[in-house]
Amino acid sequence: MFTQTSYSGNSSEQYTMLSKQLDALLEGENNSIANLSNASALLNQFLERINWVGFYLMEDGELVLGPFQGLPACVRIAVGKGVCGTAVSDKKTMLVEDVQAFPGHIACDAASRSEIVIPLMKEDQVIGVLDIDSPETNRFTKEDQQGLELFVDVLMKHL
Repeated sequence: MFTQTSYSGNSSEQYTMLSKQLDALLEGENNSIANLSNASALLNQFLERINWVGFYLMEDGELVLGPFQGLPACVRIAVGKGVCGTAVSDKKTMLVEDVQAFPGHIACDAASRSEIVIPLMKEDQVIGVLDIDSPETNRFTKEDQQGLELFVDVLMKHL
């Protein structure tokens, strides 16, 4: 049974606790959709000042919308397009302080101002991305990036 946790300590300690909570939440479950759904719900509960959090999954050479929390979103994103597609083509995290300054940004939600996208890697192949949007510019920090990359590492053990 899931119980909401209050997170204390510095940013790094909070992300470590979040990742441990994710690991326990997903333990024993091997359904990817269920695990991605719970991961997006957990992040939505943990992160403040965001307006969208979820996953896009690789299918037939493009990203397709997966489990998420937030307003309805773009269904398909081409590799190399927008922040999500760039994270796939570059195989690296994209931390964008101001999406309006990002060439080719795909605005699924006009309220979004900053974004972080972390690739989901399996055997050096991108199988999807974690995408998080905020209505504030400069919302995401390097500490957020490190914490979310740890979260994704834990998640990948369950996919």
